[in-house]
Amino acid sequence: MLYDVREYTCRPNTLKQQLALYQEHGFAVQSRHLGPPLCFLAPDVGPVNTYLHIWVYADAADRERKRAALAADPDWHAYQAASAAAGNLVSQENRLMTDAPFMRPATPG
Repeated sequence: MLYDVREYTCRPNTLKQQLALYQEHGFAVQSRHLGPPLCFLAPDVGPVNTYLHIWVYADAADRERKRAALAADPDWHAYQAASAAAGNLVSQENRLMTDAPFMRPATPG
């Protein structure tokens, strides 16, 4: 399994706005192409202007195919434009990770 771990940082006091924007315009289209995320997490304590989500793929080829389909979808372009116009995001960090040898792999979406 290949895990795509994505962490975003928002400008102070804009996290709720960004999550609402994503819920309305981004989540359905992204899930349509990538399957459901393993998790989508908002902070309780700690860096309160960040959120994280993890997508699971069978392998790098599966990820590449699904991400290409997402990138070609006009609905995804519309979400990206709305997100850019909102100006809530400050940074994004992506990590591709695999299971530690002693872990049982998750099932990709």
